Formats: sequence, C-alpha cells, structure tokens
Amino acid sequence: QVHLVESGGGSVETGGSLTLSCEGYADIRRSTCVGWFRSAPGKEREGIAHILTGGGPPITMYRDSVKGRFTISEDMAKNTVYLHMSRLKVEDTAMYYCAAARPENRYAACNSNGLELGANFVYWGQGTQVTVSS
Repeated sequence: QVHLVESGGGSVETGGSLTLSCEGYADIRRSTCVGWFRSAPGKEREGIAHILTGGGPPITMYRDSVKGRFTISEDMAKNTVYLHMSRLKVEDTAMYYCAAARPENRYAACNSNGLELGANFVYWGQGTQVTVSS
C-alpha cells in the first residue's frame, strides 16, 4: 500500500516562501516520477512540476506560471521530494497534492502530458493547503 504524505503548507503573504514536502514514494520504488499538482476552488487541477527520482541527473519540468519561482528537488537520503515556492502570489492559493507514477510508467508520467493532464500518476496524497494573502 502506497501512502503519500504532503506537509509544509500554510499561510503566507504575497512575496513570501514555503517549502512543501512529499514522503512515501519510496514505498513504490526509488526510481519513479513524482509530481506536484494543485487545485483551487472553481479551477481545474493543474500540474506544477515533476521530477524523475532515483538519482542521476535531475530531470524536471515546470508549469510556465511557476518557472523561476518554484523548484522541485529530491533528497534521496530522506526519500523526500520538495517543492520550494518563492515569490508567492495570491493566485498560487490552492490545495497542493503530491502524486507518483508506477516505476514502469515513470517516463510516461514525467513528460508534458503528465504535467498538464496528470497522466500516469496513480498514487496521490491527501493534499496540503497553501494560502497566499495580499
């Protein structure tokens, strides 16, 4: 049973920073695709970033609206994927979810379809709320 757990959400003012953490994907196997998605009231879920885990050169992808502000990374020693968010905007307010693909689908998930549609992400956490106020 795979159990993804997000943490690190909270309330910040515009321009502030937060770092979200995702644990539990190591239960799948070390090398997979882990992504961050968000969902806000009245809006469709959108992919934020994903990373191919398990060592080697980091392979990441970001949504255009967060490029230069958000960074996804992995700490292999801690089996944790982070999403560091800086220069936060009110429009970043959402529930943020961590998701992971089955190892055999890691490359199918870690591409533009995976980021845009969540394709091949089958394991999902419960989410952590991020609220940005002006």
